[in-house]
Amino acid sequence: MLLVHPVTEAVKFLPVLLVSLILGSQSGNHLWGLAAVAALVGVAIARWLTTSYRIGPVHVQLRTGVVERKLLSIPRNRIRSVDVEAGPLHRILGLAVVRIGTGQRAEKAGRTARFELNALDARVVPALREALLTRHPDPALPDGPAEVAPPPAVEIAHWSPTWVRYAPLSMTGVLTVAAAVGLAFQYGIGERLANADAVAAGLQWLRGLGVVVMVGVGVVALLVIASGLACIRYLLAFGDLRVTDDGHVLHVSHGLLRTRQTTLDRARLRGTSLREPLLLRLAGGARLDAVMTGVSTERRHSSMLLPQAPRGDALRMRHLVLGRGLDGVTLARHGGAARRRRYTRALVPLAVVAAGAAVAGAVGAPIRWPVWAGIALLAVAAAALAYDRYRGLGHATPPGRLVTRSGSLDRSTHTLDANGIVGWTVRQTYFQRRAGVATVIAATPAGIGGYQVLDLPADRAWPLVETVTPGGCDVWARR
Repeated sequence: MLLVHPVTEAVKFLPVLLVSLILGSQSGNHLWGLAAVAALVGVAIARWLTTSYRIGPVHVQLRTGVVERKLLSIPRNRIRSVDVEAGPLHRILGLAVVRIGTGQRAEKAGRTARFELNALDARVVPALREALLTRHPDPALPDGPAEVAPPPAVEIAHWSPTWVRYAPLSMTGVLTVAAAVGLAFQYGIGERLANADAVAAGLQWLRGLGVVVMVGVGVVALLVIASGLACIRYLLAFGDLRVTDDGHVLHVSHGLLRTRQTTLDRARLRGTSLREPLLLRLAGGARLDAVMTGVSTERRHSSMLLPQAPRGDALRMRHLVLGRGLDGVTLARHGGAARRRRYTRALVPLAVVAAGAAVAGAVGAPIRWPVWAGIALLAVAAAALAYDRYRGLGHATPPGRLVTRSGSLDRSTHTLDANGIVGWTVRQTYFQRRAGVATVIAATPAGIGGYQVLDLPADRAWPLVETVTPGGCDVWARR
């Protein structure tokens, strides 16, 4: 810990160290740099002296703070997940970072509620993780039967190098390139590269080939660089992924340089989310996340079961995690009204734009053919999107579960256990009432909190609720 924290703080305060080094070089007094390093080491020593934790019979406690002392106490029965992470420096020193997940609301309250044990001995982590996830009996209750040791863990998924082909089918590489270009120009590196003789000669040569060729070369170069960066990131983040199941917890580990291990309690598993963005879906891939009580699926990797992988492997994993009951399930369509709503919302804005262009042309404004060609192409793309959105819309109610699917550009299929649904909402906007459809929302303290069945015929809304949770309709079904 005395070595990890100074290095971590040095990375955070790198601009301060650079300023201290520059001041020391210009003034001839190199004590500035030494003073900054000494301050970082002093802070690390103070943090080491003031950080301690304990695992009690009912609570887990963490004491931190140099100037402002903090004591974070968490009931053990509120622990939802345990994440273990180790960067390159941690792995060299045989250390790990343990983070305890206690639920969405506690973690959204701020970093002060974050329970993190940084730089623990990696050898004690497995026993610590098992102790944190073991349900400790309540002292006020009589002793129950002795706990039975869990069966050995079985590997249910393993990473394959062929999955890297799905890495470029996301915006990760493009965003990485954009961030790198922004940083380069922010620190003046981009301007120096742009003014270099070789770069200037290359740009001049491309201009001579024409604007279309120049743009095409730029797009191809961007795609190649972005795809390469996405593949590298995918390898580093998800390489050597393994998922094991011992009937009590699901254990997910992945990463090459920075390893991460997530343990999910099966008792809090409420379903899965199969995510299929458009490009990934066209390539036959998908991503699978667990729907866990108190663990938000929006958190990065905290509920992931499989990264971008073949759709068949994702479906097989869903079957292994949820068990039987999903074989041969066919999603029900939502009818003509839902189809019309998708085409209307996709084409009406373009119709308004076309009408505006026609009016402008009638009063003498120069509306050239590229405008009409662009509107026509957008209309074709919008119609195709509406068709795909309706084709992806559906739901099913296998025994004890609710399955709902929606979306086109970012399609998701959510499978929920009926026992995890704590409430229902049947919502109708003004336009939905006119169309005779409704949106059914299943509320659950897991995942994103609410899962929607979009644009279901209104006369099928409450029967759906009654099918999933018998008796949940009460008087509303008769109305």
